[in-house]
Amino acid sequence: QVTFVESGGGLVQPGGSLRLSCAGSGSILRISVMGWYRQAPGKQRELVASRSNTGSTDYADSVKGRFTISRENAKNPVYLQMNSLKFEDTAVYYCNRAKFGVISDWGQGTQVTVFS
Repeated sequence: QVTFVESGGGLVQPGGSLRLSCAGSGSILRISVMGWYRQAPGKQRELVASRSNTGSTDYADSVKGRFTISRENAKNPVYLQMNSLKFEDTAVYYCNRAKFGVISDWGQGTQVTVFS
């Protein structure tokens, strides 16, 4: 069974930065593509960034150029560096597999709130 624990969220003003961390346990070595998702109030959960084990990355248009997903190797946490944060980035952020569907139940996520 695979589980993920997200951390690093918080309160930040527009233009600020946060770094999220996702720690996985269980059979995570076989996951070829990991992703960060977010769900804003009243909206569906969306994939905002993904990274394959080969290092290729993909981003939603709304975060391209501001967010960076990274991971040293398949055993280490997955990070999401978020810069130039905007009000519309306010959401609960989750990590999970980003190819062939999610691999585990959604965790608690980590709340990111951008406020002025």
